[in-house]
Amino acid sequence: MNPLLESLPPGERDRLGASLQPDWVEPMLATLSRGRSFGQGWIFERKLDGERCLVFRRGDKVRLLSRTRHLLNDTYPELEEALLAQPSRDFVADGEIVAFIGRNTSFSRLQARLGIYDREEARRIGVPVFLCLFDLLYLDGYDLTRLLLRTRKAILAKALSYRDPLRFNPHTDGGWEAFYGNACRNGWEGVVAKRASGPYVHGRSTDWLKLKCVNRQEFIIGGYTEPQGGRTGFGALLLGYHEDEVLLYAGKVGTGFDEQMLLDLAGELARRETGTSPFADRRTRERGEHWVTPDLVCEVAFAEWTPDHRLRQPRFVGMRRDKAAADVVREVPG
Repeated sequence: MNPLLESLPPGERDRLGASLQPDWVEPMLATLSRGRSFGQGWIFERKLDGERCLVFRRGDKVRLLSRTRHLLNDTYPELEEALLAQPSRDFVADGEIVAFIGRNTSFSRLQARLGIYDREEARRIGVPVFLCLFDLLYLDGYDLTRLLLRTRKAILAKALSYRDPLRFNPHTDGGWEAFYGNACRNGWEGVVAKRASGPYVHGRSTDWLKLKCVNRQEFIIGGYTEPQGGRTGFGALLLGYHEDEVLLYAGKVGTGFDEQMLLDLAGELARRETGTSPFADRRTRERGEHWVTPDLVCEVAFAEWTPDHRLRQPRFVGMRRDKAAADVVREVPG
């Protein structure tokens, strides 16, 4: 048995499960929250603005998998190399791939690396990426998911060595109001509160709560408008979300795009164009509007929801190649 596991107190060792390394695990997801009173049983981490990644290291092979089980090794070859250099040869870890602008993680900057599956092209782009690890699910023949979160993080901190591009995502105990306030003042996306004694569960859980500094979420692209004036590509995206298994309209977003994104996305939209509206509550078509097959997902920042569930002051952040359209719903804080 790994010395880190052997040194656990008997009560914690009893939670270990001997098993073969899994080929896949469903990641644990946080629930949006407005905030609440947190006691001593919670820890708080920085909410990272990147692409979720599950790491599977088995011997001389590493697999980097997205939430939708896409293999990311060729997109981030430097991360694969750093993980292969680790002395631990049998583990499954959970984390987030990020790029930085200054000291803040930036999903917009990470866009340059998303969707690239050529290792040399990924390197030539010149956008440094980092893998911030925050949980350990499996180590040397044992399933760790039933261990306390605080225990899993303590083992993760010691099981791997951390040099860029690998980083350990630290946490703080208590004082969540001050931690959250500093996060928002420093331009972070937000904070994740996690129950320190919680196991790792597969799927969304209220043991992990995300507290956002700005309103942001994923939306499905159901159409677009034609460009006006000197603009290229398209004018705005028509956005939606699922509710009761139908797609509802959330509004348009026409800002936040650079010229390359306008051109690249216009080509994808043209290939998906259809004559039928995908929105259950928007069947008429205004001049210059086009419908598309609703399988593309993007992330949008906005000021607030209006009373009729439309977005106020939306701004495009980036495409979410790691999110399935079927999973996109309107996030309502609990």
